[in-house]
Amino acid sequence: MKQRIKFLFFLTLVVILLIGCSANKDQEGIFQFKDSYVGDNSAVGNIVKQLQSGESLKGIELKTKEKPYGMILNYNWIESEQIYKETVINNATYIFALVHNVEWIRFHFNDKEYKITKEEIQTWYGKNLNEVKNEDDLRKLIQKYLKEEQKVNQLIQ
Repeated sequence: MKQRIKFLFFLTLVVILLIGCSANKDQEGIFQFKDSYVGDNSAVGNIVKQLQSGESLKGIELKTKEKPYGMILNYNWIESEQIYKETVINNATYIFALVHNVEWIRFHFNDKEYKITKEEIQTWYGKNLNEVKNEDDLRKLIQKYLKEEQKVNQLIQ
């Protein structure tokens, strides 16, 4: 009987630990992929699928054969130009903050194409995106700059 109680107690502890570890991983969210590399298909795929309009993503092309490294994101999505611009800024900011060596991103929507470089967006923010340590800070930075339509149009023409 005592062995059975010890076993149930041990099993309960294991279950609690597993649930706790799982909850911590979920809380990390997208920033668990911080400092990924553009050649890491799994990390990049997980990042872009979690971003704005990820459900409309129809393909990713990673350009890693020669520097500067980049990626092409193909979306099957028709929206307004303003929504496209917000998506480009939001997604590029996340990708440049999380993926260590990506230098450019090309966004293909059904009827529009935009290209943005890490240098352009960091100059626009006046901040090195690699220094952003958590998703909350990154989200606040994006929202602050998206409020200024003239500034958005200045970055994405």
